[in-house]
Amino acid sequence: MPMSRVSLLKGKSPEYLQALSDALHQALVEAYEVPLKDRFQIIHQHEVNELVFDRNYLSHQGKPRSDDFVLIQITAGRQRSAATKAAFYRRLAELLGLSPGIRAEDVLVIINTTAAEDWSFSGGVMYDGVARYE
Repeated sequence: MPMSRVSLLKGKSPEYLQALSDALHQALVEAYEVPLKDRFQIIHQHEVNELVFDRNYLSHQGKPRSDDFVLIQITAGRQRSAATKAAFYRRLAELLGLSPGIRAEDVLVIINTTAAEDWSFSGGVMYDGVARYE
């Protein structure tokens, strides 16, 4: 039950945003133990002065970040192992590189974990940790 917030600079096409959304969801399903139907994302496009980032701080292979920088914040309902998180980061960077063509050094990911009771998916009912589909 992750909820993902994606921040990037304004000016991307709807097709670019869809590809970004699809790559993120595919990586979550393939590498982060997320069910296929569990897709909740918010994509924010910002003016240049609203998304502030250092182009070089801890960047991948020392390559500077570009204007295609994307910040992905994921709130998850349960903890995953460090190995699972590492696999997810790798798969996400790979998929974003394929489409929409975001370089690995432009991808910053932050994962926060909450408890099941911190979620209510609908109806004012507290989630009890059991996935019920259909």
